[in-house]
Amino acid sequence: MSSAATAASLPSGFAVLTSFPDILFIPEFVFGGLVWILVASTKVAVPTLQGWVMFVSVFCFVITTLLLLSYIIGAHGGKTSWITLDAFYHGIAALFYLSAAVLQASTTVGLGVSPNLALLFKIYQEDIAAVVFAFLATLSYVIHEVFSLLRWKSS
Repeated sequence: MSSAATAASLPSGFAVLTSFPDILFIPEFVFGGLVWILVASTKVAVPTLQGWVMFVSVFCFVITTLLLLSYIIGAHGGKTSWITLDAFYHGIAALFYLSAAVLQASTTVGLGVSPNLALLFKIYQEDIAAVVFAFLATLSYVIHEVFSLLRWKSS
């Protein structure tokens, strides 16, 4: 195996938590979990839009957790197909989270122009926090995607 392919391999064990871009699993996990919690704890103003946000946050939370655990236990075995899977997943997750963040922002803006804002202020604050964390999750997935594509290209 050439040195370029070795440099492009996925880490195993707890080296996942010390290598870049794989360290980004942690903010993806945290921000995604916070989006999930915040949207689930608020009054659902627009079920269709916030249903998509919940789907994306739960789906990405579960798949990110499974992917992280499979890397930690070394299930990939150093195969390049896992590098392709990593790049593909983070691209899809970045697109999903971008759409979810925009939809959550749209819902929050609609709630902000409500005439009874004083009654909905706590919900409004939680929705704003969900928007912020959704965009932070999007940023984490985009950065991870860029570096996963670079790793994929060099494999």
